[in-house]
Amino acid sequence: MADLMTVREVAEYLRVTQKTIYRLLQRNAIPALKVSHSWRFDKSSIDEWLRKS
Repeated sequence: MADLMTVREVAEYLRVTQKTIYRLLQRNAIPALKVSHSWRFDKSSIDEWLRKS
């Protein structure tokens, strides 16, 4: 199963604020999944996104 992170967890992982994560989400600038009413982030997708940045 994929290693999914919450907004708080991905913010800590990237060492940014949760507000920054929400801004990235608004711009569709970060890979994410919407599960019900919550955002989730696949760790491997985040790592790949970082490598491409």
